[in-house]
Amino acid sequence: MATLQADDIADLIKVTQKDLGKLRWTEIASDLQEYVALPSILQAEKVSYQSGYGIQWNVMVDTSGAAKDTGLFAVDSVNVGDVMQTASAPWRHLTTNYAIERREVAMNRDPARIVELVRIRRADAMIDLAKHMETRFWSRPDSATDTEKLYGVKYWITDQGSGVEGFTGGAAFGSTVADINPDTYTNWKNYSARYAAVSSTDLIRDWRKAATFTQFKSPVDIPSYNTGSRYGYYTNYNVIGPLEEVLESQNDNLGNDIASKDGKLLFRQVPVTWVPHLENTAGDPIYGINWGVFKPVFLSGEYMKEDGPTTAPNQHTVFQTFVDCTMNLMCTDRRRNFLLATSSYSN
Repeated sequence: MATLQADDIADLIKVTQKDLGKLRWTEIASDLQEYVALPSILQAEKVSYQSGYGIQWNVMVDTSGAAKDTGLFAVDSVNVGDVMQTASAPWRHLTTNYAIERREVAMNRDPARIVELVRIRRADAMIDLAKHMETRFWSRPDSATDTEKLYGVKYWITDQGSGVEGFTGGAAFGSTVADINPDTYTNWKNYSARYAAVSSTDLIRDWRKAATFTQFKSPVDIPSYNTGSRYGYYTNYNVIGPLEEVLESQNDNLGNDIASKDGKLLFRQVPVTWVPHLENTAGDPIYGINWGVFKPVFLSGEYMKEDGPTTAPNQHTVFQTFVDCTMNLMCTDRRRNFLLATSSYSN
């Protein structure tokens, strides 16, 4: 193998030979206008931590039927039913890395330095992680035997294609979701509906109904995993654009601004978030995600864990750094989430 020399190190050449402006650079490596998943995952209020070999939680799927009408001196009949199931999700592992050669640092010192080479390499690694996580967050594993990909949004929030409005979101593949069969326990299904047009009498009507029907409240006080009802609404521009036009049509005092409602779209006082990653998704889906029951879970001690720099094997002048996550997405109550889409949507 040929010896690596300074002239062969592309990054070093680009940041030290030409005057590009001190300590600044333009980033056009990211493909999307905005990345939703990584910022959402890193918000502390939405993150949970667990230990063990996987993620596990308890779900009460039914009641024992003990309540009944009775009369004086009636004979008691005590019913004890099996009302609990255990849901689980395996850990999934994501990683990114960067490296630097010791002599690159020496060559990149002031006064020749224009930017810090280490910062370029780290930004490169983290942008790549954001791109990768965005894809995984909005998708699902390829099959029931896929042992690498996250249980993303399309795993938890589904539309079975029947076109039937209601709690019809079953298993994306196979017969279970997190080891619970939604056909056996029908309350383990999310809400879904199909719409034909972005209008007040079609999509908006379905949206209002979905938001109402997914507002479950337990009749008794229980120790719950749920942390409230904090919805987020996520969709693409094919939905947001026409809805902003609907919003403008409701306001007679727009003034001279022909796009006065752009970026101000709300549903029930909650901002509707544009997700660039969903631009190429057939069916123009709208996801209603309840962050009180839907959250990323990290293995304790493995939350964006950064190791290094350490000396690379067989390259004593190369220092490598790794950033790792061990995590998955957990939904403790699927029926508090919903999906609206057109007939062309497919899981």
